[in-house]
Amino acid sequence: MAKMNPTQIFQIMGLWQKFTSNHPKLPKFLKAVSSEGLKENTIIEVNITTPEGKNYCSNLKITQSDLELLEQLKQLH
Repeated sequence: MAKMNPTQIFQIMGLWQKFTSNHPKLPKFLKAVSSEGLKENTIIEVNITTPEGKNYCSNLKITQSDLELLEQLKQLH
């Protein structure tokens, strides 16, 4: 995996700020979920519906390595 330089990190942070201002409920939702503490074997389900009505749904079971990644991502903020 390529390393990110500081400029890329600041660009991503700016994009994230715009994304969260467009979708203010998402950070609140993520904060509520993380306050309960994601645990190993937690299942996350994602459902996407296109404007044409096509539906995509998938889920994943959280592993210990996923938790480690999430902890590293939290420290970027």
